[in-house]
Amino acid sequence: MSSLPQTWPDARGRYGEFGGCYVPETLMGPVEELNRAWQSVRHDPAFQAELSRLLKDFAGRPTPLFHAQRLSEKLGGAQIYLKREDLLHTGAHKINNCLGQGLLAQRMGKRRLVAETGAGQHGVATATVAALLGLECVVYMGEEDMARQAPNVFRMRLLGTEVVGVSAGSRTLKDAINEAMREWVTNVESTHYLLGSVLGPHPYPEMVREFHRVIGQEARRQILEVAGRLPDYLFACVGGGSNSIGLFYDFLGDASVKMVGVEAGGRSLKLGEHAARFAGGRPGVLHGTYTYMLQTDDGMVSTTHSVSAGLDYPAIGPEHAALFRAGRVEYVPASDGEALEAAKTLARTEGIIPALESAHAVAEVIKRASAMSRASIVVVNLSGRGDKDLGIFQSFG
Repeated sequence: MSSLPQTWPDARGRYGEFGGCYVPETLMGPVEELNRAWQSVRHDPAFQAELSRLLKDFAGRPTPLFHAQRLSEKLGGAQIYLKREDLLHTGAHKINNCLGQGLLAQRMGKRRLVAETGAGQHGVATATVAALLGLECVVYMGEEDMARQAPNVFRMRLLGTEVVGVSAGSRTLKDAINEAMREWVTNVESTHYLLGSVLGPHPYPEMVREFHRVIGQEARRQILEVAGRLPDYLFACVGGGSNSIGLFYDFLGDASVKMVGVEAGGRSLKLGEHAARFAGGRPGVLHGTYTYMLQTDDGMVSTTHSVSAGLDYPAIGPEHAALFRAGRVEYVPASDGEALEAAKTLARTEGIIPALESAHAVAEVIKRASAMSRASIVVVNLSGRGDKDLGIFQSFG
């Protein structure tokens, strides 16, 4: 396992066979401009110092690594630690990437940000950074997601961002990305597309991963301090895959650390009723990258479903596809019902209401922890808080 390349991607933006840059000719120039800017700042001390300052003083890093003692006792097995990304400003890990890309947009002389959002957390983080840096902002959001994540729509508008509802297709995250990319093509001179996950054409998967590596770097230091050794397991939910690769990446070379990415199992594993790309998907191209995606027999992008808007997407980041193919990370689905029950369990044992996305990872831990020894150590990325999902929790009782 330790032979897996942590130098991914290669110069062409490839993670093994996955990744790349599949965009129309009109976007090649903007993508190349972005890549040049990204390569110029990724090791720039001044840029990294400013980002570190904002992560600490504005976003609230480092986030705690919390020993969930009562949950561990209830399950009667592994010792469970929660990486508390839910405590960050705006309520989720998304702010890490948005601060990084916002500063990069400033370096590039861009005056506007455009973004997509599903659960609304990336949209809120983008709107927050735009207000902080004095940039204009437009966020595209599917009308279905706007209805189920209404509090986040209000937050974005309060921050001064224009929220544009998308009525096309399934009216969810996939369609919001389509519209955001169209907006970018139209206004490339003034606008930076602040993509919210490890998706899209190169350099986005690499860039977003690098901005989220702080999660795993902190978790590694923290677990060594409190436990004196590395964890046995890492768990994280996987939509596009930003919070999970942020946790996993700096442990990839440690063969003793097992990693589990939890996808949206939805109502069932029948095509159209879930968003578990490794439970029925196959390789294809979507939104500029070659990766695993859910598609019909004739190659059309499949509809998806998840109770969590942030996991309701038919493709997955190309680095995850490569890690799946290499057998380094295990990917499993958790159903809507399991996620809802896991959220309730965590709320009532630890006083923490997780985002429905994060609850998928908690659900898988609940399934497995009791079969592990009490000496086992598990780290779960609690990628967001559940304020935005209270209406959904209420509707399910």
